Amino acid sequence: MTYCVAMKLDAGLVFLSDTRTNAGVDHVSTFRKMLVFERAGERVLVLLSAGNLALTQAVRQQLAEARDTETLWNAKSMTDVARVVGQAIRDVYTRDAKALEAFGVDFNCSFLLGGQIAGAPSRLFQLYSAGNFIDASSVNPYFQIGESKYGKPIIDRLVTPATSLDDGAKCALISMDSTLRSNVSVGLPLDLLVYEEDSLRVTRFASLDDENVYYKMIHDTWGARLRQVFNELPEPQWATTCVESAPASLPPRAAPPEGVPGAHEAGSVQSLAQTVALKMPS
Repeated sequence: MTYCVAMKLDAGLVFLSDTRTNAGVDHVSTFRKMLVFERAGERVLVLLSAGNLALTQAVRQQLAEARDTETLWNAKSMTDVARVVGQAIRDVYTRDAKALEAFGVDFNCSFLLGGQIAGAPSRLFQLYSAGNFIDASSVNPYFQIGESKYGKPIIDRLVTPATSLDDGAKCALISMDSTLRSNVSVGLPLDLLVYEEDSLRVTRFASLDDENVYYKMIHDTWGARLRQVFNELPEPQWATTCVESAPASLPPRAAPPEGVPGAHEAGSVQSLAQTVALKMPS
């Protein structure tokens, strides 16, 4: 499995991907999910991939080797670039999907595509297995593919289009660290690329492993501060209530079967109802 995240910010784009691939619990390998197409001063395109590794490799290879009329190197707009990638996905599907189905293998691949072509603003897309795509916006300035659920909450709380590139990169790394902590199918090293709007060249890229000082700081500090904030939160305080005065606050209860000792004694059955309401500490 994998985890990739990309952000479309006012100041540019942030891309982060892990490199772990799995073919079983005893077969773990590394494959870089980020691919960059750069013609300095004219265009920078970044592609992140997730899903069946053979399928994503086939799509990437077709894009890298394409010499047709329209390719990633000569597409005139970012929307055209997204259409080229979508067509490559459909071409691989047409060629391989039936053979995969015969072996019980789903056609499973997804991509994040972002970048800028001279004369137009940067764009960010998410592409699906059918080759269709959606565009990032001010309402939804980021996309995730792969094991997205573990790293989503921190991004939802912090990232807006006005977020700086450095803060976006930091948030992406925390999101990745949370995913690494909870899912062994995502792993180091990480590829981090930060693209500054209108630069039209790659200027900030890092490959991070468990020896990288900054990543180790993120990992250690984030965990420690989470525990600190958790410990600083007040413990719940329970307000005592009476069954007769607050019947609507009681949880649903199953009736004990006949013959069980105390089955008809309301006090023993409803004893938990004496503490049913939370209040803030005084």
